[in-house]
Amino acid sequence: MALKMYWYPKCGTCRKAKKFFEEHGIDVTEIHIVEAPPSKDELAQLIEKSGLPIQKFFNTSGQKYRELGLSQKLKEMSDTEKLDLLASDGMLIKRPIVTDGDKVTVGFKEEQFKETWV
Repeated sequence: MALKMYWYPKCGTCRKAKKFFEEHGIDVTEIHIVEAPPSKDELAQLIEKSGLPIQKFFNTSGQKYRELGLSQKLKEMSDTEKLDLLASDGMLIKRPIVTDGDKVTVGFKEEQFKETWV
């Protein structure tokens, strides 16, 4: 499976990830995370394959996250409620999310991308 990247074009971190793939000649299918956010089922699969806790999928530096006061609310929410919340708004999801169907990375760290995708 080709690489899929859920991203937001105005996000600096996402642009760094795109540039990384371009520089390494890696084809990536770009999916606008706000216009076409991953479904609840897709998110559940991404979270499971990443091996990361669901909290790592929240865009904690985002305006929407702060507006909703999620740093406190998430502590009392079930994973199902968190998943519903993530699926409801692409701006709440940490980005970029890159997957090949088996592996998943969240955010952009150059070393991690080199280890995982090159």
